[in-house]
Amino acid sequence: MEKESELYNAIYKEISEIVGLDATLKLYLRFKGQQIIFPVRLYNPHMIQQNVIKEFDGTNIAELAKKYDYSEKTIRRMIRDSVEETNFDDEN
Repeated sequence: MEKESELYNAIYKEISEIVGLDATLKLYLRFKGQQIIFPVRLYNPHMIQQNVIKEFDGTNIAELAKKYDYSEKTIRRMIRDSVEETNFDDEN
């Protein structure tokens, strides 16, 4: 396989400028023919929720929202959902 970026299709050329020629070739060989969609969020929401629950001290919703790039409303929902799930588990 050729490693000269000027021969690459536009998207591969752009990827090569970000991650380098070798990594682009590896991505191409692994995923060629597949359509890949990158989610807006980098991190797994379930894992973020677990971190929010661990780090929540009763007063730091704004800080957690900023840290994880979620709205305060979403952080509150994560906490509420976790409390409801814990209460449900305790009842059964």
